[in-house]
Amino acid sequence: MPKMKTHRGAAKRFKKTGTGKIKRSKAYASHLLGSKSPKRKRQLRQSGLVSKQETKNISKLIPY
Repeated sequence: MPKMKTHRGAAKRFKKTGTGKIKRSKAYASHLLGSKSPKRKRQLRQSGLVSKQETKNISKLIPY
């Protein structure tokens, strides 16, 4: 059985944590920032976690 290939697009967007959860960056933080409050922009800088429902599919894309 050959090794699985990593989905390069997913590898740039997601990282696995030590416990096996998947980290992601938040959306809506790249442009049109003038109308967003400083608190909202600060919270968008924090990383989030992928939901339990999507973790299985994304794990297949980044196996290593």
